[in-house]
Amino acid sequence: MTTSSQDPRDPAKERETASPVARGHPRRWLILGVISLAQLTVVLDNTVLNVAVPSLTHELGASTSDIQWMINAYSLVQSGLLLTAGSAADRYGRKKMLAAGLALFGLGSLTAGLASTTGQLIAARAGMGIGGALLLTTTLAVVMQIFAPDEHAKAIGIWSAVSALGFAGGPLLGGFVLDHFRWGAIFLINLPVVALGLVAVVALVPESKDRRGDRPDLPGAVLSTIGMAALVYAIISGPGYGWTSGRVSATAAVAAAVLALFARWESRAAHPMLDLGFFRDQRFTGAVAGLVLISFGMGGALFLLTQHLQFVLGYGPLEAGLRTAPLALTVVVLNFSGVAAKWPARLGTPAAVLLSMALMSAGLVAVATLTGQGYAGTLLGLLLIGTGCALGNPAMAHALMSAIPPARAGVGAGVNGTLAEFGNGLGVAVLGAVLNSRFAALVPATATSLPAALASARDEGERGRVLDAFSSGVESSQLVGAVAVLLGGVAAAALLRRARREGA
Repeated sequence: MTTSSQDPRDPAKERETASPVARGHPRRWLILGVISLAQLTVVLDNTVLNVAVPSLTHELGASTSDIQWMINAYSLVQSGLLLTAGSAADRYGRKKMLAAGLALFGLGSLTAGLASTTGQLIAARAGMGIGGALLLTTTLAVVMQIFAPDEHAKAIGIWSAVSALGFAGGPLLGGFVLDHFRWGAIFLINLPVVALGLVAVVALVPESKDRRGDRPDLPGAVLSTIGMAALVYAIISGPGYGWTSGRVSATAAVAAAVLALFARWESRAAHPMLDLGFFRDQRFTGAVAGLVLISFGMGGALFLLTQHLQFVLGYGPLEAGLRTAPLALTVVVLNFSGVAAKWPARLGTPAAVLLSMALMSAGLVAVATLTGQGYAGTLLGLLLIGTGCALGNPAMAHALMSAIPPARAGVGAGVNGTLAEFGNGLGVAVLGAVLNSRFAALVPATATSLPAALASARDEGERGRVLDAFSSGVESSQLVGAVAVLLGGVAAAALLRRARREGA
């Protein structure tokens, strides 16, 4: 099914009339370095607060609920605003939105670093989430504008590597800073980076935007923000409150209803924020499926492995972070060296995506079955998962962004970021639910969690059985994740291959 050539929103028509510069910006690599540094601070703040929980509990008197909101306020606001932020960047200028994102992120970091109450810190984290949404979408959109098409794969690979580095480096950086300074320093260290980034953006980054000058899609922005925030909140809250609890069920119902309204509105709006016609492109839908599943596997694997390292093997947060770092380092090395960018060109995107998901699946199986035999088995699994991520993430991000007209690069980046957030949250929720179900079947019914089961253990023998039950739950969860990632890779590769045949 195709849209009429008279439709001003026809994706094929827009791809013909709006193409990136043929040679690329003369200072594109310097600009990439600047925006990657800004992006790194945003991704770091997704995980850096986790290691500061004991300090916050002691110094601010934070309750468990306060801690949850301090951590989740950032990701909830950020994930809810990604599509809106990308659309705003396309309509009003990516350079303007990049500078605005840096300023908001810096202001939020300053407020968080100086906060004296839990309420102030939660509000500051929400403000940082607004700046983070603008930064994540505009950095990728700017990459698509300043690089020539034949350099997109390598540039996106570096952009993806920075995200992986930030995701894994948050606990390490947080642990190092907290060993030397008070907890507020984990936010104040963002300020020099923000200042440098603002100066560099003003001096180096060229302005670009959708020249059609569409009117803002305010109803779409409101609906997408509420719907995505509710969806992410339901996924985050499920493991804690129970998937059938009133809170989670009501939030999930709100998310489903609002997102359905969003889709209906976008299909009828004269100037939609997200053109649903993109989903008729199988290259786009294949990339969507792959990105969700690769985030599902990586997020769920790290969530489970970190728990196993701390609860079962007894490592502290910093030690556990160090032992999971090889995954991110593999992604960084393969992407910065350009190795990962060469394989999609040699194999073709469909084959590269299938290979990447197979490697990730094999890594999950290795982590599930070899972790009990020492760190060598875990290391092998992490290296396989990292290689799969390095090969697949840029390939699928490139496929998604290539399926969207260059004039809509901000919206494409918003879709990419939203899928990553959704897949990561879904991986944690689903694999966490498998873990809890398996664990509950193997321990006394009165124990609702590992700490509770260990506390009620009468002797070392019973304590050992509880730990074995938890390890069994982790193993089952990783194997479920492996199957899901492999099936997702097959589906994504099939859609991408069909799209390539139709294009040919």
